Amino acid sequence: MSKIGVFPGSFDPFTKGHEAVIRKSLGVFDKVIIAVGVNTSKKYLFALEKRMLHINEIFKGDDRVEVQSFEKKLTVDFCKEVGASHIVRGLRDSNDFQYEKPIAQMNFDIAGIETVFLLTDQKHSAISSSIVREIYKSNGSIDAFVTNPHLLV
Repeated sequence: MSKIGVFPGSFDPFTKGHEAVIRKSLGVFDKVIIAVGVNTSKKYLFALEKRMLHINEIFKGDDRVEVQSFEKKLTVDFCKEVGASHIVRGLRDSNDFQYEKPIAQMNFDIAGIETVFLLTDQKHSAISSSIVREIYKSNGSIDAFVTNPHLLV
């Protein structure tokens, strides 16, 4: 039986920090599913199809990585549907841990799904999708923060 982890997020956009967390998680899991969540009340900068294409292109040729979208369900329910035993989360700093810890505890309490926290590489610790979006909206270059950013437009 293979060990499957789910890395959930909106990934608007998928940054080099996200990419590094996935690469680290492949040392722990046989398969990682990148679960692109859709929140109908949220306005995204990049279309879902573009985000998924972008992520698929980054991991093209690695059959241990799969990209799926999900909406209108809890992440733990998605995990159960795909046979995942763990949720993967990247931590940049202690603020991320303080935010993620109660969510991880609730996910375990309601569904028995464990969360694995992986520290981001120091060189990626300042990267956040919200900052990257602001740079992009201001016509700045996001090449240093996003692999193949041209695939998003």
